[in-house]
Amino acid sequence: MTAAADMLLERLTALGLRPVERLRATENRSVLVSLSRQRVLSVHRGYAEAPDRVLKAIVRFVSRWTPRDLRQAARHEIVSFHDARPESLARPARPARPDRPRPGDAEVLERLALLFQTLNRRHFTDALPAVPIRLSGRMRTRLGHLSLDQAGRPTDITISRRHLAAHGWDEAEQTLLHEMVHLWQCVIGHAVDHGPQFRAKAREVGVAAAARRWVTSKRKPAHVSAI
Repeated sequence: MTAAADMLLERLTALGLRPVERLRATENRSVLVSLSRQRVLSVHRGYAEAPDRVLKAIVRFVSRWTPRDLRQAARHEIVSFHDARPESLARPARPARPDRPRPGDAEVLERLALLFQTLNRRHFTDALPAVPIRLSGRMRTRLGHLSLDQAGRPTDITISRRHLAAHGWDEAEQTLLHEMVHLWQCVIGHAVDHGPQFRAKAREVGVAAAARRWVTSKRKPAHVSAI
């Protein structure tokens, strides 16, 4: 293990972490904490220097016996530490390579843009700003994603190519609407997450709260707890 992983495991164990197969110190800023079915715990390396209250929140978050309300509180504690942007968590992410354009992309993107306008008018009284919509061939479990810059401003919405091909336009509309609820959270100044506020708005507009599944096979995602 790396020095950061050693330090994290030692501190988390002292704070009550149940035994894990191993701990990985990562630099993945989109998933800060996750526990796989094989009990491999992945934690962003920046948490090696977090105060005990934050590490206790990680222990509560990954425990299968933590009640839902306490898990949500733990998640808030973990994300709040990240949002404070200490130096160890604030390294700029590598820019993603754009997908190569494919035949038919222009028509698909035009249809998604028109669908965005329709949903914006129907569910958000045209209050959402227009953002670029992109297609990704790299998403295997995610159906869609709202990207934010380091200041928390929305930059684009990405829709999985595999999702469109496998599930068609009715489900793609649901995915786009899901990401638009995240955009709404951003516009009104709230955290972009899947907490109670998101779920309430999702129910209001008639969209499923989950936007993750395997689109290339019937396998289930490996991570059962993740931020």
